Amino acid sequence: MNTILLATSNAHKLAEILAVIQDPDLQITTLAQAGIDLPEPVEDQPTFEGNAILKATYYAQASSLPCFADDSGLEVDALDGQPGVYSARYSGQTGSREVVDQANNQKLLQELGNRPPEQRTARFVCAMAFCQPDPTIKPIVVRGTIEGQILTAPRGQNGFGYDPLFFVPDLGKTTAELSPDHKNKISHRGQAARLIWKKMKAQGWS
Repeated sequence: MNTILLATSNAHKLAEILAVIQDPDLQITTLAQAGIDLPEPVEDQPTFEGNAILKATYYAQASSLPCFADDSGLEVDALDGQPGVYSARYSGQTGSREVVDQANNQKLLQELGNRPPEQRTARFVCAMAFCQPDPTIKPIVVRGTIEGQILTAPRGQNGFGYDPLFFVPDLGKTTAELSPDHKNKISHRGQAARLIWKKMKAQGWS
């Protein structure tokens, strides 16, 4: 059985990825399950892809396990693509994930002010990288996106991060109003996970 490390401590991300990548001959282990207790790498790359490769490479070499990691976030057109790679730490707030998410959402609403819907276009982006401990083996890197608009007030109880503010016009709902299964079918992370799994299977990982 092949064992692959998933480099995330975010339980929401873990659940979304595991819902897509399922194979009886593949064991996906988390950092905690693998007993890996290392300082997190500094995500200092200017792109989602760069940070995903950085994380996957770091943990693959530290654990001697093939590893995949993602870097994801929100790009808002009226804010010149911000918060982008800084999405998780947009507000500068520290604390629990719930506290940080709320602060990030509040800052986003303040930055957009009273702009009309047509000036609130945005997208969720997820870059995912699969790296092996051998640095000479080229990483697999993919990207998934979903287009939407930023509302003026949160809606929905599901999801995490900016989900309560991210409205998908074709569905008439925010991603926080979708069931986990529905969100996985259309989300940026679901798209990236399906694409990277397809590429991994083509290399014999199933």
